[in-house]
Amino acid sequence: MTDTDIDSVASEPMRNPAPVLFAVAIFTSAALVFVVQPMVTKLVLPMLGGSPSVWNTSMVFFQTALLAGYAYAHALQRLKAVRSQLAIHLALLLLAGLFLPLKISGLLGEPNPAAPIGWLLATLTLSVGAPFAVLSATAPLLQAWYARVRAGHADGQNPYVLYAASNLGSFLALLAYPVVIEPLMSLSGQRASWSGGYATFMLLIVALAWLVWRRRLDDAVASEPGALPASPAIPWREKAVLVLLAAGPSSMMLGVTAHLSTDVASAPFLWVIPLALYLLTFVIAFQNKPIIPLPITLMIAAAVGIVCIAFTASRSGNWAMMFGLHLSAFFFLALMCHQRLAARRPAPDRLTEFYLLMSLGGVVGGAFTALLAPVIFRTVLEYPLVLVLVGLARPSSRTPIRKWEVYTFVAAVLICLAPIVLKGVFDANWDLAWAWSRNVNVSMEQTTQLILMFAMIAAFMIRDRMPAYVIISALIAIVTLSIGRGYDWALTERSFFGVMRVADQTDDRLGGSVHVLMHGTTLHGAQPRDPAFACKPTLYYAPATPIGQVTQAVQSRAWGIRIGVVGQGSGAMAGYKRAEDRLTFFEIDPMVDRLSRDPKWFSFINGCAKQNGPGGTIDTVLGDARLSLVKQPAGTYDLLLIDAFSSDSVPTHLLTEEAIAGYLRLLKPTGVVILHLSNRNLDITGPAEAAARALKAPHLHQIYFEDQNAPDMAEASTEVLILSPTEEGLAEFTADRRWENLPDPKVRPWTDDYVNLFGSLWRHLKAQWEQP
Repeated sequence: MTDTDIDSVASEPMRNPAPVLFAVAIFTSAALVFVVQPMVTKLVLPMLGGSPSVWNTSMVFFQTALLAGYAYAHALQRLKAVRSQLAIHLALLLLAGLFLPLKISGLLGEPNPAAPIGWLLATLTLSVGAPFAVLSATAPLLQAWYARVRAGHADGQNPYVLYAASNLGSFLALLAYPVVIEPLMSLSGQRASWSGGYATFMLLIVALAWLVWRRRLDDAVASEPGALPASPAIPWREKAVLVLLAAGPSSMMLGVTAHLSTDVASAPFLWVIPLALYLLTFVIAFQNKPIIPLPITLMIAAAVGIVCIAFTASRSGNWAMMFGLHLSAFFFLALMCHQRLAARRPAPDRLTEFYLLMSLGGVVGGAFTALLAPVIFRTVLEYPLVLVLVGLARPSSRTPIRKWEVYTFVAAVLICLAPIVLKGVFDANWDLAWAWSRNVNVSMEQTTQLILMFAMIAAFMIRDRMPAYVIISALIAIVTLSIGRGYDWALTERSFFGVMRVADQTDDRLGGSVHVLMHGTTLHGAQPRDPAFACKPTLYYAPATPIGQVTQAVQSRAWGIRIGVVGQGSGAMAGYKRAEDRLTFFEIDPMVDRLSRDPKWFSFINGCAKQNGPGGTIDTVLGDARLSLVKQPAGTYDLLLIDAFSSDSVPTHLLTEEAIAGYLRLLKPTGVVILHLSNRNLDITGPAEAAARALKAPHLHQIYFEDQNAPDMAEASTEVLILSPTEEGLAEFTADRRWENLPDPKVRPWTDDYVNLFGSLWRHLKAQWEQP
């Protein structure tokens, strides 16, 4: 609410408690609606391997449920009596309360990893659909009721300011989840607290109903001359504009999340930050006097938007700078759209229809990014596409076009074509390209960005000419996407679980061509194509790394061993398989299994592994590893490698005390489990070591630093923790000075009921700051 509204409320708190009660109820409902989103998503994550796509798909569900709630609110307004509306809403709140406390419904069984989206949407609907939809209807309902209850008062003329209060509650609740709620409360505690908050909110609605009944506001409002006069219907063209203005920021919110987690850098809370900024733009846009006026927004959005487009295909530069650039661009472009949306809001009697259209736009944008784009695009192409398209929301000057603007536009177009021409020249003359890179010491990507800098300046200069600005933006996007990639991708494929690429690198010391499997910025295996080097595991799995050390040591104990590997990657662990060994991969993504078994890309499984002995073929069990491993018989494995903790996505449910206890259950008495804990952003070693201590399991730790003299793709620095049910299982490693006992990490072990990712991030950052 604005200062004027607050002063109005403060002047009569005892005489008229309605404004305060409405504000508190709206704030509470908004907080409940948004704190439940990360909570429920966290509950369902273990069923789908902790994939980041779970969040984007869940967001589509929440947006759709929000649309259903807004449609119900709009329909309820057809009843003339506020008292009747309150009674119906209270009854539905009571019915929805039957779904509490929150839990994930098991009616649909386990998800099919080949088609998880339908299962996820249906499971969320059964689990939380009813209470979320009814709660989400509260904000527009209360604003509509407020407009009627306060008809004739100054604050009643603009109930839309309560939407800012609603989004402020959402914003604070969302930020509080990873920083306060998750670190301090178990999941069961969170569920119970949310159910208590739901009950408290119901009491607030009861209080509002009592106020209406006591004061008989229906009769009073009907007699007031200022009571919501009917306004003209919203034209269909205007409805389409409202939907599109809402769709752009919604699509960008999910697009920037997917882009940052796939193409720029790994970060554990990517799903929180864009959503929080998205809500903050609503808070600003729906204020009576926004703290960032629209002209300022338009100027900043034009600058950061065009720069962001130029860097969408870039992998170079400081990742923190890229992180800040993309989030800044998203914030100001979303704010621009939402301020343009707020400026078009209709009269208060059309309030629920306005929110219904806005919610429809949110669903359209979210569904495009989370559901449609992964099907039609092999990479995260939807993000730069939407960055360009939201430029259409810019107002265009109606003043006569000046000559300098025409010259600037033509110059910008020619500048955008220059990198394409230069690349064509270099492709046709490799000697010239080599001389350029040697003498100028600038890559083609850097050259492109330097040239396009002048096009960006030109676009900013004519930003008030919307069509010209959008055309230049599109040209810059096309050029950077076609040239800016820093790898020679031989293959790009996309599934629900992410974008997988096979890069064809050259390393003369490994015989020339090397195929590298990448997911986002994380390497999942590399294999030289030269037969002389092809069957030696590389990167994290190289013989000199801790994973290689343990594998070879356990193999030396017996003629044939049983190996289990969680996380298939390129199948590099199959390079260790002897004819007498048995090897089973546990992998959630069918696409990864297919790529690793195709000799065109990787031949560790179908080529290097010895498969003619008793061990037979190498099996892959598809599905979440926790769900799959629990079905395995106890005492089965000599070696179990848990290798699913990439920096792009940390499936925390694989590092809980219960999970580690399950791994130990599967081992033979002297078996060994390897936890691969290499991570660029989180301290996941502390919680894993704390869980080992809680289980009283013998364990050892090693950090291996790659040999700087080795070929580029031969080794990778690796951190692991190994555990065994008995001291005998780790006997030879205890005598090896490369392995050590860690001091007590003084952290709480993760459990299926408690995970503190924010604490892991903080410990990692603190350790980096303390390094000399």
